[in-house]
Amino acid sequence: MADDGIVKRIKVIVKDHGGQLALAGAIGVDQGFISKVINKKQEVSYYLISKLCFQLKYSPEWLILGTGEKKITKAESPKLITEIQMMRTELDILHARMRAFEMEIKELKQQRNIQQAG
Repeated sequence: MADDGIVKRIKVIVKDHGGQLALAGAIGVDQGFISKVINKKQEVSYYLISKLCFQLKYSPEWLILGTGEKKITKAESPKLITEIQMMRTELDILHARMRAFEMEIKELKQQRNIQQAG
């Protein structure tokens, strides 16, 4: 899930919490993990998204899609779990479609190169 938008919003969260170390402490992860994610050396994981949403009350809609309110104002844990799972599924589907299109484009380019060579 290496979405530039999600990484950008995680950087906002890092700033909101006073830096990587403070954020890492707030959600119980290693600061290096946060650093790798925001420097795109590690994928944004469901684990991180769920920690940010459940522990710090960031909206999964805002975090994943960039829409809606940034924070959840009241405890909506069951709804939150469902939203995160639905968005995760939608994101997985979109990534699969992107990979399929990328493979199709690669095949078309190979066919074009064969036609041009022959």
